[in-house]
Amino acid sequence: MTDSASAGGSERYETIEVERAVPVALVRLNRPQALNALSTQLMEELLDALRRLDRDEEVRAVVLTGNGRAFAAGADIREMAERSAVEMELEDRFATWDAIRSIKKPLIAAVNGYALGGGCELAMMCDIIIAAETATFGQPEIAIGVIPGAGGTQRLTRAVGKSAAMEMILTGDPISARRALELGLVSRVVAPEVLLDEALRLARRIAERPPVAVRLAKDAVNRAFETTLSEGLAYERRNFYLLFATEDQKEGMRAFMEKRPPQFRGR
Repeated sequence: MTDSASAGGSERYETIEVERAVPVALVRLNRPQALNALSTQLMEELLDALRRLDRDEEVRAVVLTGNGRAFAAGADIREMAERSAVEMELEDRFATWDAIRSIKKPLIAAVNGYALGGGCELAMMCDIIIAAETATFGQPEIAIGVIPGAGGTQRLTRAVGKSAAMEMILTGDPISARRALELGLVSRVVAPEVLLDEALRLARRIAERPPVAVRLAKDAVNRAFETTLSEGLAYERRNFYLLFATEDQKEGMRAFMEKRPPQFRGR
């Protein structure tokens, strides 16, 4: 990877690292001494970096991973331990998490170790999860007197089903990467030494596709989790028709008929 400055400027971060190798970018959570615990500062820096990359026309896909032994081992408990319910409401710490949902470019989580609590929730906010064989997933919040608060009860249930989600959330027990694959939480499991290579290869593969079509495809798949089948089908059809207004659609179909590789330009 090259160009370690954040996209769109020379901004440097304290808790994350951003590397650009157009047409993809790599974002590393970088608090290894705290197993990349998701502090307020880290989440704010992550959102800023993702927004910059989302605006960068040269970047077409983003890989998110962690430094050290963890993807992210959860929230920063020290920040929350003595908060009151009113303080938690007024701080609105999940506003940053909600904003990450608005990122339109594909996000690939490369889970290299512990993905627990908020770490598991952050991975699930990405569009695709690739896990190292040594990765561990879990929602252990019940063991400290709370429940998942950044979408864990909702996204995990949609990903693995009610029974498996209930077992993980009510016991707090983690699962292995292989079990996560069996349940459909991750798309593939690979050896730790090739995790980043595989994630970046997938990101580059997606980056070869027409950017507007990728954006609308992501939008349509996400809508499937939030609407009825009939409404989702209508939404999909709208996005399908919209793509006939793009130059890339004309180029893609023309290249198919002319039996040549397409040259997509994101227009």
